[in-house]
Amino acid sequence: MKSKEVDQYIEKFDGEKKAILKSLRTIILKTFPELKEEMKMGVPWYGGFFYLVALKKRVNMGFTFGGLLKKHEKELEGSGKYMRHVKIHSLKEIDEKKIVRLMKLTNKTYEECKR
Repeated sequence: MKSKEVDQYIEKFDGEKKAILKSLRTIILKTFPELKEEMKMGVPWYGGFFYLVALKKRVNMGFTFGGLLKKHEKELEGSGKYMRHVKIHSLKEIDEKKIVRLMKLTNKTYEECKR
């Protein structure tokens, strides 16, 4: 479910960044409509698994890093122990199939940990 606070965060940006944020948000909520969307640490978070942040020249989409996602480490950037990200500079760079696949790997890892 969409959060008013996330709406406000996205509306602060213009042009390409705003379009990227809207597109990624749509992909996340379409793939996992049950995830809670909320603002944490000043940026949109989704179920504690994914985040979006608009930076000076790009948007990062972050993923909880661990389990099955570690096998796909080369597709992610960063060196964080618990979070990794993809950098998106333009709408053309959004690879929905890749993003959905990485999200599902993250979610599958979480589901296996709950057992």
